[in-house]
Amino acid sequence: MPQFAIEVPPVVALPIVTNSALFPVRRVYCIGRNYAAHAIEMGHDPDREPPFFFQKNPSNLTSSGTFPYPPQSEDVHHEVEVAVMLKSGGTDIAVGDALDHVFGYALSLDMTRRDLQGVQKKMGRPWEIGKAFEHSAPTGPIHPASEIGHPDKGRIALTVNDEIRQEGDMNQMIWKVPEIIAYLSEYFELAAGDVILSGTPAGVGPVERGDTMIAEAEGLGSMTVSVA
Repeated sequence: MPQFAIEVPPVVALPIVTNSALFPVRRVYCIGRNYAAHAIEMGHDPDREPPFFFQKNPSNLTSSGTFPYPPQSEDVHHEVEVAVMLKSGGTDIAVGDALDHVFGYALSLDMTRRDLQGVQKKMGRPWEIGKAFEHSAPTGPIHPASEIGHPDKGRIALTVNDEIRQEGDMNQMIWKVPEIIAYLSEYFELAAGDVILSGTPAGVGPVERGDTMIAEAEGLGSMTVSVA
């Protein structure tokens, strides 16, 4: 056994709906502005331009059901998404082969310190300070593709305190899941344990301490997250 200079960090892992085993997380990729209506509300052209990505840290994913309001921000936004979990990977994956690498799907929230992200945008700097903070990706249990298939349509929505904030259909993704996987594999070597957040529909907005968020998507059930 190798000797380590410090204590080995714990493996980040997520629960699976019908299995007592856990899914270990390797990397987290997030696609930006992948629903046309959301692109428009953020002030961008909804045309099918090449996709772009940012990353969160594996430890940002949490299944605790609680989102602690983060420091250094007064404008934290919700973004409901479908997370795609990979069981294998590689480079230059063909679109037609991409779904063979998917283990399953889950609901997730890309929580965003919008005020800090806005500052970074104006300065032409990376977004991680607004995106990759602690507990910034509440994630529900994983539904294996072997049981639910590969959802490519159906309602996706988010309510805050019983008020619908976001609502769309998964078929409104500009870049579909197989295309996202294929494109990413041209630039990164994907592998088992990678997680891809596939974009959010329109209606993103702020949350406050004490709010209750409920995310839902067809085939993936619902996920309740409290803002602490």
